Amino acid sequence: MSDARIRVVLADGQRLFRSGLNLIVDSQEDMTVVGQARDGEEALSVIDATRPDIVLMDMWMAPTNGLEAVRRLSVSRAEADGDGAASPRPRVIMLTDLELDRHSLEAIRYGASGFLLKDSSPEFVCEAVRSVYAGNTVLASHDLNALFDAATEVVRPEPPEYATLTERERNVFAAVVRGASNAEIAEELCLSESTIKTHIGAILRKLGLRDRLQVVTYSYENGLGRRLRAAPRAVA
Repeated sequence: MSDARIRVVLADGQRLFRSGLNLIVDSQEDMTVVGQARDGEEALSVIDATRPDIVLMDMWMAPTNGLEAVRRLSVSRAEADGDGAASPRPRVIMLTDLELDRHSLEAIRYGASGFLLKDSSPEFVCEAVRSVYAGNTVLASHDLNALFDAATEVVRPEPPEYATLTERERNVFAAVVRGASNAEIAEELCLSESTIKTHIGAILRKLGLRDRLQVVTYSYENGLGRRLRAAPRAVA
């Protein structure tokens, strides 16, 4: 019988903190720690060797920090996809002591699936791992909106790939940017949650994005974010 547990790599420069995370994660029946790393460079080697599902990655390890490690993971995934090979890239949750800033935006662009403060409770850490493993992101919508409101939104023409979205897909796109859940979008548009998931899948495919977090990033980078958040909600 195969091991169905979530495979986790821990990357943090502080040995004591890393050991604590190891105890927390390994104590869960549905998780197992398959590797540890002291900095970003070592994390890349451990990830390559163990092929984890999730990486808990400290943003500011030294000498190679977590941001650089996520960037290089993004590059390696693009190269693998270009060769037609299955991507080994895990989902990454960034660990930080600081408030979200422009470096957090970079991590999102490189494919990070969320952020956790290092003083989060053990229960919250474990639920975050499960949520990201299930394909969700870990970042409250109000935190994300505040992060983008503090940044300068790029003003540019509507991107051509965005023009390929259907009217319904644009409605779903706008709701995701506003931070609505699948259930909330389904209620707003009078559709089933499974249909919403199908629309989100089509949006991600057409725009070449990985998850909902990157949808929001894309919207702001292309001058769509604040306009969509301020627009009236669609009526089915």
